[in-house]
Amino acid sequence: MTQSSSRVSGHNNGLTALSLAALGVVFGDIGTSPLYALQTVFTGDHAVSVTPDNVLGILSLVLWSLVLVVAVKFVVFIMRADNHGEGGIMALMALIQRVLKEEAGLRNMLIMLGLFGAALFFGDGIITPAISVLSAIEGLEVASPSLTPYVIPLSIIVLVALFLIQRKGTSVVGGIFGPVMVVWFVVIALLGARAIATLPVVLQAVNPAWAIRFLLGHGTAGFLSLGAVVLTVTGAEALYADMGHFGARPIRLAWFGLVLPALLLNYFGQGALMIHNPSEAANAFYDLTPKWALYPMIALSTVATVIASQAVISGVYSMTQQAIQLGFLPRTNVVHTSAREMGQIYVPTMNWLIMLGVLALVLGFKSSANLGWAYGLAVTGTVLIDTVLVFVVARRLWHWNKALILAGLVFFLTIDFAFLGANLVKLFQGGWFPLAVGSFMFMLMTTWKRGKELLAERLHTQSIALKPFLAGLLAHPPLRVDGTAVFLTTNLSKAPHALLHNLLHNKVLHQRVLLLTVRTRNMPWVAADERIEIEDLGGQFYAITLYFGFKEEPDVPKALETVQPGGQPVNLMETSFFLSRETLIPTKMPGMALWRERLFVSMARNGSSATAFFHIPTNRVIELGTQVEL
Repeated sequence: MTQSSSRVSGHNNGLTALSLAALGVVFGDIGTSPLYALQTVFTGDHAVSVTPDNVLGILSLVLWSLVLVVAVKFVVFIMRADNHGEGGIMALMALIQRVLKEEAGLRNMLIMLGLFGAALFFGDGIITPAISVLSAIEGLEVASPSLTPYVIPLSIIVLVALFLIQRKGTSVVGGIFGPVMVVWFVVIALLGARAIATLPVVLQAVNPAWAIRFLLGHGTAGFLSLGAVVLTVTGAEALYADMGHFGARPIRLAWFGLVLPALLLNYFGQGALMIHNPSEAANAFYDLTPKWALYPMIALSTVATVIASQAVISGVYSMTQQAIQLGFLPRTNVVHTSAREMGQIYVPTMNWLIMLGVLALVLGFKSSANLGWAYGLAVTGTVLIDTVLVFVVARRLWHWNKALILAGLVFFLTIDFAFLGANLVKLFQGGWFPLAVGSFMFMLMTTWKRGKELLAERLHTQSIALKPFLAGLLAHPPLRVDGTAVFLTTNLSKAPHALLHNLLHNKVLHQRVLLLTVRTRNMPWVAADERIEIEDLGGQFYAITLYFGFKEEPDVPKALETVQPGGQPVNLMETSFFLSRETLIPTKMPGMALWRERLFVSMARNGSSATAFFHIPTNRVIELGTQVEL
């Protein structure tokens, strides 16, 4: 009895700790939406007039959007589609590749769709820090109009500081993220409840009839208001993307136990304030706060938005790493900032690019209200694509009933397309920016993927079949010298170009030759006993395949330390790594447009070397060059 109680208590403590940690990472984006979401509905070019009926209609739309899109679709349904515990659109794409491995046409179409959704996430990663931090510091305008000139400079200082500390990692401050967000949600809930108590009639908005009446009664204006309502569900993708860090259950517990109630209380409190005094619609969030607590609230909001921004920035790093591993982006420097947490990484190139984009948005749009109309288009696109992909998984992997799949798909796509359609009007009001970023990233990823395929095709036509080559080589062997040679190759059926050039120029072979290829599997992690495959080709030649997951760091020397080809361990001090460095030449040959070939060549030149990416000691590497016409 005592042991059982102890196990239950330990399990509950672990669940609570994970839920607390999840609060600090997963819910920052959606949790800080009350700062700007409702004010966007009632201000700007497509503003809704502040009347009691309109406020109740909008609040009903907000409530049912949070329930249907976030709670039902993401938290209950989509989070079931985990790839060995990992979530997010890249993990979902890898799952699709596995489920549809025999249906190339459908698989490739869905992969392109998923890739575009992933590309849109990069646009979201730029706009979220800008709108979040700017909306928090705008509280100074409410506290004292004379402080208005300082809003943008202070926002820039906070954002620059945020990006400068990225290289140090989040492990130092990560421990306080969860408790700070608990304070945030409790405070906004109490402020909302306080306002609701003065005007409880606002609770009528729980009835979905108010939402339906609002949409039917306002025609085009009502439909366009969905473009602002969608801001209340931004961050839903983060719940799914961060599932691998915390697990589904802690995220669900935090959502239903604290986040959802706190958000609804605050939104309804803002609504009650607007009904009581329509002039406060432009600053409803801060107007909920008593005068004596305004500056502490601005400070808390700023910290909460920094946490929200940190979560999105970390998400972009993770997405970049996964895209590299899955072959959609060139190798780049990925720094692991924690010796204990594999998920804590820093990607310098993406960090500075995001920072420049964020600063450009703050200086260009100048207010969170303006940014609100630029926000949402990329998010709704990603959410819609998630819906399509997860229903394919539900049918092909879970074997759900066709009628159920069709009904669910139609229901959720109707909501997604409504949000997307309402956001299309933002295209010329700033929505083009995240869409342009997403389109640019999509172009880069598809160009890199196609370029790698084209390079492999060109190398294949210029290569010699491995086994006949080895048979001839062993029949008339060259001089063999002591030590081990490792030749990296992408195709074990062909003789590596580096091997051919080494024989041509040096006319010797090492005593033991390892032909090595590295593969990324469509799963986040690969078990140690599934990491390595070895084939004895005879004559001290061995074909070795190393498998890594798309969230793993491909450390080749560390993996080789665990193998003993021919019964002897691999001693790095007696091992030479031979790499082929291709000089790529764009041509008008069939394959890709010339401009895309030039883009691919530029990406290849600016990517990290295989030596650094695979953690191979530079003093053990010999590179042999070859020219390839694309």
